[in-house]
Amino acid sequence: MSDEGVLSKLTYPWKKLWSSTWSRREKLNGGLFPLEVFFIGILFIAIPYFGSNNIANLYLQDAFSVFPEHSYDRSIPVINWMIIPYSALYLFYPATLILAPRTDKGRLELLSAMQMLILATLFCVIFFLLFPAEIDMRGAIDWNSMNGVETILFEFIHTSDQPWNAWPSLHIVHSYCLARVMTHWLINNYSETKWANYFLIILWVEWVLLCISILTTKQHYMFDLFSGIAVGFIAWKIYEPTLAMIQQKGSKVLTEEIGWSN
Repeated sequence: MSDEGVLSKLTYPWKKLWSSTWSRREKLNGGLFPLEVFFIGILFIAIPYFGSNNIANLYLQDAFSVFPEHSYDRSIPVINWMIIPYSALYLFYPATLILAPRTDKGRLELLSAMQMLILATLFCVIFFLLFPAEIDMRGAIDWNSMNGVETILFEFIHTSDQPWNAWPSLHIVHSYCLARVMTHWLINNYSETKWANYFLIILWVEWVLLCISILTTKQHYMFDLFSGIAVGFIAWKIYEPTLAMIQQKGSKVLTEEIGWSN
């Protein structure tokens, strides 16, 4: 078996984690399932992320005094309004839940995609703890030049997220993976709707703006951006065989293999 095949087993639906959730998949006309997947995923994503963020802030020394920061990082101007596309990452999560098809195939795709996010997050957390790098650029922000919305969003980000967990940027990893999942559904499940193409364009324009925004809000270095894109791309390549397997085998055969009763 190829290395890709071995790694792809990690995104094969985890029987024990999801078995109870799967048994309730039709509750509330299928509306309960994505919420359960979301809250279970949050436990495995938010706790490691904020845990490592606070550990770095309290106990770890900056591992890099020069790298990954370079002179061009500080030459990038602050653009206040870019805090809006930066904060829009948090709309990717509910959008993914809303777009997830309420079929067994769509549900298998959703929970295996959540596993991809969990694994990518844990992978990044290893780097956050082993190679902590403080993003020391917030002093470049001119608070007096902001409007009310910009001030609120900057204050929220700075209060909730200490300037650590630099690379790979989880903002980029998560947004890329979620954009790819939503693109898959928009093309395969919503192609006949009038709004799907417009949503697809808005989605990827927002992703490009988000990539730029992590630099222009002084939340990340350039190195964080490119390492985040690399991790997101690799995570998606690892997930793709699972997506193909769900398509090829069908939900009935796959759930029987997993051992879930229908």
